[in-house]
Amino acid sequence: MIAMQYRFPLPADYDMAIIDRRIADRSHLTDGFPGLLFKAYLAARKAGPGRDNAYAPFYVWNTVEGMHAFLNGTGFADVSDAFGRPSVATWLVWDARLADGIAQARFATVERRPIAPGADLAALRRHETALAAEAVEGGRALAAVAGYDPGDWTLVRFRLWAREPAADAGVAVYGVGHVSMA
Repeated sequence: MIAMQYRFPLPADYDMAIIDRRIADRSHLTDGFPGLLFKAYLAARKAGPGRDNAYAPFYVWNTVEGMHAFLNGTGFADVSDAFGRPSVATWLVWDARLADGIAQARFATVERRPIAPGADLAALRRHETALAAEAVEGGRALAAVAGYDPGDWTLVRFRLWAREPAADAGVAVYGVGHVSMA
């Protein structure tokens, strides 16, 4: 599995209703997309110091072929035409847990952390897998993804929530407009 996210920062005075309409009008196009486990349509709104407006969908792909089909297809071309071609962050997925009711997600968190040089990657994988399992099986999160990028040695923790989570430093919080499932 591969996790993927791109992010479009938007001006503080940007009319976020445009993003809401875009999600409402187009999100159904990735429902049932081949190779996709899920896509969360995420938007952030300027809500205080250090926060900005953004559109930042997050994907988990079951197959690299599905990811290629999306990135080389009309959906990604359309968003690139509207906002510019973004840099796409990718992570190899250690664990992806989904609860029943994932479509009811209203909030998401994305946490990126550097992996220290010399870190025991097998131990880190066990730890992150346990955190993901605990989040979903404990009934707190509707989805939990743990992955890493061996290109720049970063870790990603992604969660979907029914209710807004407490804000933690270094954790981006988004509203969820739609969740597409394969």
